[in-house]
Order: sequence, then C-alpha cells, then structure tokens
Amino acid sequence: MGGTGRVMGMSFLFLALIGLIGRVCCQSNGDDSSAKVFDDNFQIMWAQDHFRTSENGHVWHLVLDQNSGSGFKSKYKYRFGWFSMKLKLVPGDSAGVVTAYYMSSNTDMNRDELDFEFLGNRSGEPYALQTNIYAKGLGGREQRHILWFDPTTQFHTYSILWNSRQIVFFVDQVPVRVHRHTEATSDVFPKEQGMYMFSSIWNADNWATRGGLEKTNWAAAPFVSSYKKFHDLGCKWEDDNTTLCANNNNASASHWWDEAVAWTLTKKQREYYRWVNSKYLIYDYCHDQSRYSIKPVECSVAPWD
Repeated sequence: MGGTGRVMGMSFLFLALIGLIGRVCCQSNGDDSSAKVFDDNFQIMWAQDHFRTSENGHVWHLVLDQNSGSGFKSKYKYRFGWFSMKLKLVPGDSAGVVTAYYMSSNTDMNRDELDFEFLGNRSGEPYALQTNIYAKGLGGREQRHILWFDPTTQFHTYSILWNSRQIVFFVDQVPVRVHRHTEATSDVFPKEQGMYMFSSIWNADNWATRGGLEKTNWAAAPFVSSYKKFHDLGCKWEDDNTTLCANNNNASASHWWDEAVAWTLTKKQREYYRWVNSKYLIYDYCHDQSRYSIKPVECSVAPWD
C-alpha cells in the first residue's frame, strides 16, 4: 500500500476530493521544476552546518550527530489549507532518533500544533509514526501507527488537510487520522491561530524507542533525514489576519480544501482509514485508561457522520 497516489491505484473516477489531492500528488511526482527551492519557503532554526542541500537546491537534508541536530521552519504562517512534503527517513540503526514534521502556532503556553513524529528503530524493526494534536496549549493526544512500508528507501508524501470542519493526517493518500470540528469538540479543535510549518531531527533516546530502553547508537551517526517537494495550498496568516491565499495550481480559485468536498472523507478514503487503523494502529490515547480515566471529549466523535 506504500507509495504515491499512482501506487495506491487512485483514479480520477473517485470523488472530487480524491481528484484534487491526486493532482497535487501527481504534480509533486513530476520534474523538480515545479518544486520550490528551500530559501523561498523556509529558514534554518539552528545548526546551519547540520543542514545540506542537493546541488540544485531541491532536496534538503537535516543531520544529527553527537554535537547537534538541526531544524527549519517556514517563513509564513498559514490558517487552513493542504500542506504536503516528501520525506525519506533515517536508514539503518536509528533507535532514539526522532524526525519531526509538524505545524505549530509557536505561541508557547497557548500553542496549537499538528504533529508527525517518526520514531527511529533498531535495524530490521518497523518505523513508528506518532501523530499528536495540541489545542490551546494542551496536547496528550498521541496515536501511533506502524508504517506498512520502509520509509528509508524512497520518498513518501506526508500531508495535512486542515479546514474549518476537520483535520486529516495523510501518509501518501491514506488518511491515518481524523480530528473533527463539532459542537462538542470546538474547544479542542485548532482554528483561531495561524501555524508555521516545521521540521527537525534530534536525539530523543530517553523516550522514542521502546519507551527509552533503546539508546542512540552514535557509532551509526551521522543520521540524515531528507526532504523535497513542499506544497502549500492555503491561506497565509500575517499580523493575525488571513491576508494572502495561495493561487498556484488553480487550487485556491475555489479554496477546495475548505469547501464541502473536503469536509469529510470520501468513500474510498474511509476504506483506507478502516484498513490502516485495523492493521497498523498500535497506540491510541483514547483507549489509555491509565492516562485518562474519563475519555477526552473528541474520542467520542466518529471520524465521519
């Protein structure tokens, strides 16, 4: 089931949202002339010497060694949209290493945040993907899936659909997680703050692999995660106002990412959602009674009506 939309066998005969998402993914499978150079969109947060690019600037690498990791952030905040990037993760013995790709309002105690965190492994073990959602400074909404492919041998697309009705985390074109905005969940749905896009790599061997039992093998360093083909289809957030919407690829002419076609999963997406969560979900905070004696309100909301 791994790979891009073509590998997933998607067809434009599916409903309109699949078609729109498919066009974005297909564009990202073309030549690099459609990709955006790093400096146009991002800036390094720390350790410039641990950041590398390909000769043409279209592939970016973050490096972790015993001295430092590194990270970058977008130059703009966004509020609602479709955001995707291709990542290839650290190969081999990567236990203790975390690669993060996430959106955050970066507002300290009141932050909103949408997280992809890739938890390293011992050689031969599967990668774990952890997603998390913060709203008004409160997180603790972790879910973990085992990836059903090797994310270190080729690039895969990781995307966030964020609109006024739902937040969906996609791996390639498989929706692995849905967080809906309903009357019951209004207080725990990020919707009022713009968010930057971030990525980073760092040592987290105190918790990342088997709860911290597996420590980072520094003899295997440097650890390198790679990125390319960032796509942002949404509204840029400037001075706490949504002032500038993307108009590339004709996607925002109708703001498809915040119209009825994107407010719920399609029939085919629901099939993928059931498949991935029946086979590869290994942890869900909603079922962790040791942490939550009272189930969080969003856990009682179905992923679609």
